[in-house]
Amino acid sequence: MNFVFVSLQRINTGRESTSIGLAKALSKEHAVLYVNPPIDRRTYLSKQGDVYTKRHIQDIRAGKPGLSELSANLWILNPEKVIESVNWIPSTPIFSLFNKFNNRTFASSIKKAVGELKFESFVLINDKDMFRSFYLKELLKPSIAVYLDRDYTLGFDYWKRHGNSLEPKLMKKQDLVVCNSLDFTKRALKYNPASFYIGNGANLEIFDHEKTWAVPDDLGKGERPLIGYIGALNSMRIDIKLIEKIAMKRKDWDFLMIGEEDHEFRMSALHNMENIRFLPKKHTNDIPAYVKHFDVCINPQLINEITIGNFPMKIIEYLAMGRPVVATETNTMREVFSEVTYLSKDTEGYIAAIERALAEDTKEIQKLRSLFARRYSWKALSSILLSHIEEFAKNESRTLNHDLVVKLAERR
Repeated sequence: MNFVFVSLQRINTGRESTSIGLAKALSKEHAVLYVNPPIDRRTYLSKQGDVYTKRHIQDIRAGKPGLSELSANLWILNPEKVIESVNWIPSTPIFSLFNKFNNRTFASSIKKAVGELKFESFVLINDKDMFRSFYLKELLKPSIAVYLDRDYTLGFDYWKRHGNSLEPKLMKKQDLVVCNSLDFTKRALKYNPASFYIGNGANLEIFDHEKTWAVPDDLGKGERPLIGYIGALNSMRIDIKLIEKIAMKRKDWDFLMIGEEDHEFRMSALHNMENIRFLPKKHTNDIPAYVKHFDVCINPQLINEITIGNFPMKIIEYLAMGRPVVATETNTMREVFSEVTYLSKDTEGYIAAIERALAEDTKEIQKLRSLFARRYSWKALSSILLSHIEEFAKNESRTLNHDLVVKLAERR
């Protein structure tokens, strides 16, 4: 098959996501085009942005072709056309008119790349790009259109304004909706009966428990237990007060937080605590070495509409490295991970859970955690996705054949 991915995230930046993992796994046996987000006018004129966005803008200005080959069967498209910045428009109907224009601009770049790759037909997988890709099913006419629901973005103001009405409509018109959590699947089924749970994955070729990992130079591991977190330090997802209370009560433990901080994290009292250190975000290839040398891994999430149903990829990564995991008890953590992690909802519960995790950790249990994580490889996840696509294609073929028979009978 041929696949075209559109996503909110760029591929090949050192960050993992469900769509990136699936695209790379599918490219082992299928042709895959991964389309990076287009540049909007505000970003194009701004001097801000990460190195990858700036490079994309430079290529547009230099007139460089946007299509390139990342690896065998996997191509990247940096769309060559700039779209307009329209999300500020308060009225959703008016926004939709301008958004359709943006979709046409975006689609023209994709059509050009699809033509160059000679994809006569393809499966379109839309990873949460509910605005820029809202009309792509109609404009690109894929053989199958799939919406990948892997995060609750409507909790953020940027997506909430128009997304509350547009995302359900987008789900409804897709051929399939696939979700990485059971909560998201329940929500999707309200809008599309062809909605399925596929779970989440991690790059288990990198997160290898059996490999020997040297202690990173900046880890700073001493004699005291090291409690670690790796991931985005976003104050709408991670509980700053909970971390502060745990660290204050257990000054005999060291805490290491690795990841990009938002403003609230940078300004928090955590930076003034002697037993908490921060390191900048790391490339995915470097993360296993840090995780391997944590005594306990934590995921101290807030419980809110954004986090309650999500499926954290980092939990699979922690477990794949055999490490004890203490996490906030969300729906997914309880439904999927309760047998292999320690779950809590408050400060005292976290402290007790970390104490248990430290006391009960053995090599045998580490191996069991790693084996559990093997269920969630990108290969396994892509196989589940393919099974739903193939089943839809079979059903569609049966329907078309039935319709053809009926039409022939009517002619007779």
